[in-house]
Amino acid sequence: MNRKKLSRRIRRMTYAALYLAIALVLPFLTGQIPEIGSMLCPMHIPALLCGFVCGWPYGLAVGAIAPLLRCVMFGMPKLYPTAVAMTFELAAYGAAAGLLYRCFPQRLWGIYASLIGAMLVGRAVWGVAEYLLLRLQGEVFTLGLFLSGAFVSAAPGIILHLAIIPAIVAALQRARLTVNE
Repeated sequence: MNRKKLSRRIRRMTYAALYLAIALVLPFLTGQIPEIGSMLCPMHIPALLCGFVCGWPYGLAVGAIAPLLRCVMFGMPKLYPTAVAMTFELAAYGAAAGLLYRCFPQRLWGIYASLIGAMLVGRAVWGVAEYLLLRLQGEVFTLGLFLSGAFVSAAPGIILHLAIIPAIVAALQRARLTVNE
């Protein structure tokens, strides 16, 4: 492995560790109030950013690890079904953001297209995971519950993500701090 590839790999791993740490700490800004946290979706931000900045494998890994690690360390979110479903959702966010970002031009509209696509994929994966996990408990997960959980109650978080993530990614692009190649 040449020096340039090794340097990129080390930068990706370092950034991924930073995004994982942010995913663990950022929910504290919601004051540990689950209702606010579920509305603003603070753990989604680092998973999405990691996908954009580091690439899909790192975004997937950070997204998959963050909810379970946070559950073990801080007891929130509760393990079943919330943290388990979030594991699949955030892994899908990180992977889709990284993959779509590479497919679209590295312009602002491409960032928005990648973000919106990743958010739709992540919410669909969350819906499937939640459905399967609740079925195992003998509970029902209807289309109405999916729409409510994925879009209605998460509307403030969706707006927040659409407002800040493209600005952050564009700033990181200008600073040449993305390593998603």
